[in-house]
Amino acid sequence: MAKIVVLGGGIGGTSMAYELRAALGKEHSISVVGDTPLFSFTPSNPWVAVGWRKPSDIQVNIGQYLAKKGIAFNPVGAQELRPAENAIILRDGHRMDYDYLVITTGPRLAFDEIPGLGPDGHTHSVCTTPHALEGWMAYQEFVKNPGPIVVGAAQGASCFGPAYEFIMILDADLRKRKIRDKVPMTYVSSEPYVGHMGLGGVGDSKGLLEGEFRQRHIKWIVNSKITEVRDGEMAVQEMDADGKPLREHTLPFKYSMILPAFTGVDAVRTAPEMCNPRGFVLIDKHQRNPKYPNVYSAGVCVAIPPVEPTPVPTGAPKTGFMIESMVTAIVDNIKAELEGKPVEAVATWNAICLADMGDTGAAFVALPQIPPRNVTWAKVGKWVHLAKIAFEKYFLFKVKSGNNEPVYEKYVLKALGIMRLK
Repeated sequence: MAKIVVLGGGIGGTSMAYELRAALGKEHSISVVGDTPLFSFTPSNPWVAVGWRKPSDIQVNIGQYLAKKGIAFNPVGAQELRPAENAIILRDGHRMDYDYLVITTGPRLAFDEIPGLGPDGHTHSVCTTPHALEGWMAYQEFVKNPGPIVVGAAQGASCFGPAYEFIMILDADLRKRKIRDKVPMTYVSSEPYVGHMGLGGVGDSKGLLEGEFRQRHIKWIVNSKITEVRDGEMAVQEMDADGKPLREHTLPFKYSMILPAFTGVDAVRTAPEMCNPRGFVLIDKHQRNPKYPNVYSAGVCVAIPPVEPTPVPTGAPKTGFMIESMVTAIVDNIKAELEGKPVEAVATWNAICLADMGDTGAAFVALPQIPPRNVTWAKVGKWVHLAKIAFEKYFLFKVKSGNNEPVYEKYVLKALGIMRLK
């Protein structure tokens, strides 16, 4: 019997555990180590931050559902990874040994890289549900005495979709409250242009999103670095095409949400020869770590290069469809190893983004994620808003039921009328 430990209890980790159990049957031990008892459907956090969802709407006490599938769950988190010993030291001091480890931790949020950034500083975040709840508490005070809003993504960020979503969700909510005319809004990003999204653009995403911003009276400053955030004021340095300072901006705000750059989590990035300098797990084409081949990794915590060089550093996003394909490849490869067969499965690394805009939405499809692509597709419509709601409901059902079906593969691509391309 093999001991398989999945480190991380989010979208990637729960999908990994359920797919492993379905593929391997009951003869092998599968355990999940999370850092909280609650699974959160992270894509819904922007709705939490404006009060359209309560945390209880998008969170699940995951241990009881994993247990129904014979999957052990420990919510205390990892303190130290010792891959040379095939062991994890948990935060409560206990040691977990493994035969195979799958790292799906997600990222560490690097607010500390910019003075004044983050919930402990002067900006909010939708990266976690507790952060989104803090944002909602502040937003309730903001609407009593509205003023300028700044939303965006810091230099080094690799996740841009929630910033686009949030600024347009805010726009929709403020219009419903009939106070939009009192709120100047600015989007700030390290992207070289609006609609880049860390993907080098998808179709006419530049024109599409610029058009949405113009229609909503949202100004933007791109190709920029946030140098400091002070109480009610953000210092932004706009760069030229060569990455040299072009002009300085001082942006006043009464409310701000900025997505930070990511690094690997502490327990993983300190493991010897496991990660790149930013702490992301190094993997080969089969999702295995080159130094420790019994360690696999999927999701935001893996090291992949930027899609293209940009004047201000941007990372490549790891979207749900990409994570799902990584999970399936890892399951196939672990199963092959246990059966004494060669490891052959390779993830497809395609990108699909359903971006809610409050009362409408935009869908972006890049197959594969890195150009040149077989499919480049971008559409706007109210149906995307409805599709995102349906996707939220289905994924939470999947978590509670232990369904191991790939959501994007079976439902999202089919709904968009697009066949999977390997």
